[in-house]
Amino acid sequence: MEIEEAINEVEMEPIATAAAIPKEPPKIKRLEESVVNRIAAGEVIQRPVSAVKELIENSLDANSTSISVVVKDSGLKLIQVSDDGHGIHYEDLPILCERHTTSKLSKFEDLQTISSMGFRGEALASMTYVGHVTVTTITDGQLYGYRATYKDGLMVDEPKPCAAVKGTQIMIENLFYNMAARRKTLENSSADDYPKIVDLISRFALHHTSVSFSCRKHGAGRADVHSLATCSRIDSIRSVYGVSVARNLMNIEVSDTDFKMDGFISDSNYIAKKITMVLFINDRLVDCSALKRAIELVYTATLPKASKPFIYMSIVLPPQHVDVNVHPTKREVSLMNQEFIIEKIQSVVESKLRSSNESRRFQEQTMDFCSSSPVATIKDSSKDCPSSSGIKSQKAPHKMVRTDTLDPSGRLHAYVQMKPPSSSERGGSCLSSVRSSIRQRRNPSETADLTSIQELVNEIDNDCHSGLLDVVRHCTYIGMADEVFALIQHNTHLYLVNVINLSKELMYQQVLRRFAHFNAIQLSEPASLPELIMLALKEGEGIDPQGNESNELRGKIAEMNTELLKEKAEMLEEYFSVYIDSNGNLSRLPVILDQYTPDMDRIPEFVLCLGNDVDWEDEKVCFQTIAAALGNLYAMNPPLLPNPSGDGLKFYKKKVLSSGSVGTASMENIENDIMESEYEEELLSEAENAWAQREWSIQHVLFPALRLFFKPPNSMAKNGTFVQVASLEKLYRIFERC
Repeated sequence: MEIEEAINEVEMEPIATAAAIPKEPPKIKRLEESVVNRIAAGEVIQRPVSAVKELIENSLDANSTSISVVVKDSGLKLIQVSDDGHGIHYEDLPILCERHTTSKLSKFEDLQTISSMGFRGEALASMTYVGHVTVTTITDGQLYGYRATYKDGLMVDEPKPCAAVKGTQIMIENLFYNMAARRKTLENSSADDYPKIVDLISRFALHHTSVSFSCRKHGAGRADVHSLATCSRIDSIRSVYGVSVARNLMNIEVSDTDFKMDGFISDSNYIAKKITMVLFINDRLVDCSALKRAIELVYTATLPKASKPFIYMSIVLPPQHVDVNVHPTKREVSLMNQEFIIEKIQSVVESKLRSSNESRRFQEQTMDFCSSSPVATIKDSSKDCPSSSGIKSQKAPHKMVRTDTLDPSGRLHAYVQMKPPSSSERGGSCLSSVRSSIRQRRNPSETADLTSIQELVNEIDNDCHSGLLDVVRHCTYIGMADEVFALIQHNTHLYLVNVINLSKELMYQQVLRRFAHFNAIQLSEPASLPELIMLALKEGEGIDPQGNESNELRGKIAEMNTELLKEKAEMLEEYFSVYIDSNGNLSRLPVILDQYTPDMDRIPEFVLCLGNDVDWEDEKVCFQTIAAALGNLYAMNPPLLPNPSGDGLKFYKKKVLSSGSVGTASMENIENDIMESEYEEELLSEAENAWAQREWSIQHVLFPALRLFFKPPNSMAKNGTFVQVASLEKLYRIFERC
């Protein structure tokens, strides 16, 4: 015990001695400027989406009409924002990315009347401290642009002259390369950042209707956000958030001496899992949690089953009533009389919701079938809605169809329209104007100057089947039944439709309507016409692929057709955007539908068709046959590779012999020796991508275009393009007998 006590005394003695020594207070010192700047950069650029927001706001301040965003690895490897704004002066490039350099204000008092998106002069500087920034810009009147790189707020080298398009392109690479902890955290959750960027751009596109926006992943052929400039807010909502949202919105307006508000709120038919609120104050995208909670409370109290609304609001206040300098990322603002504004908006929202639940009268559509045609003929009958006591409850379900599990609101309201007539007439005229504006956007010239083209377009309009037109305009896409037929629903009827016939006819009609007004698809490498024609001839069954005589004949045909197409190259380029150079190479094809590229494996057949099947002497027949050839090329035929599902999977197996000598084994033994197959992974992956791409194009490109542009000819009512496979009313009659 004495030894242990002695040891304890020895151990405690240094502790007591250390505690007795007083600690000196740490010295205060200035942080290095690089550390200060990096700390500030971490506050302004919190995530990749923060950088995208700052760059888009700069583009809007530059009076841009088109803004394009490209993102790689959720923004960590690359963020590229391009605009067509006024650009940056050459003499401003050296201080462009220094902290607190801005063209938006010169003194603090300017904040009281600030109307631009940016004003701090910290965004670009912050990006240079946490990423590698490259700026390419050109201003009006310059013959060439300049490219400059920046690091830690300073320009690395002198700006280099370069080719540039109007406006500015800012590229940020390796974001947070020098902030290991944040980069690792973001990499672990990088899948969450790209949807945030898409959502951000969707919100900007919804509000800034005069600006076109696009956003895509680096290397992707199609954009995840693609909005065109439009004068209608509801068009913008429909384009960005979809038809199911746009059709369930009500316009709301508030006008007061101190502020104005206009926007859209969802009605009782809208159902979602979470609230969506898009709020702009003086054209600035901001959050206001107090206003959001107030409106959500109104929905919860008024419409308990639709308590997660969609809200878009644009509030305009005098600049001196808004303090924008309260948050590093400008995400929040401080409002004068905020409680009054919220209370006023809350009251108007509640009044609008309650008034939307008043009694309504409906117009019902019924459908009868012609005995000679598998397609319905529409008969509109306008009836007043009977009283609740007169409704037979047992007959109600056959009019109630749920077309889409992702759209729970798609029930009865999809098949009835509101009365009185004035409302429906206004709705019809509004819909017509929307369709007209979209057609004008996508078809720069609705009619052509040439009489022959106008005659062909008139033939399409005069041959339109009215019943099929209604089916196409108001159908719901369900899915592909097989390689050729898709399943669609119209009202209470189910149809199988031949997508090859539909797409071929649609492309033909679009070629005529877009005549001489095409955008172009640039081939990565020009394709030789003789080689393309030889390929097409070898695939044809009419010529024996073996023998010198066949090769000579194919060569002569290819040479003759090449010379013919070279003679017609100027006309093909001017009218159809099919570019053939003087050496006989095909390098450009037209864009017939946005976001759709034809199957390049079918180009040889197309070129051969131009040479053999086009009557170049008769103008009308010439244009008609060229449009038909383009329709065949752009039709959504199944890919040449077999479908890698079901029985088609066997085509992608590589067979391996396990044992035995081929020389001595019988055929039966060889078959027994075939072991489990391995798959040709590259070929299988290519096939899966091709088939998935086709189905995506059918759902997201073909059917939206059919609803807008297609005029189904009468022949499609009899040739099996549309086949009715089920009728809910007839099924109920059968069930009632059972």
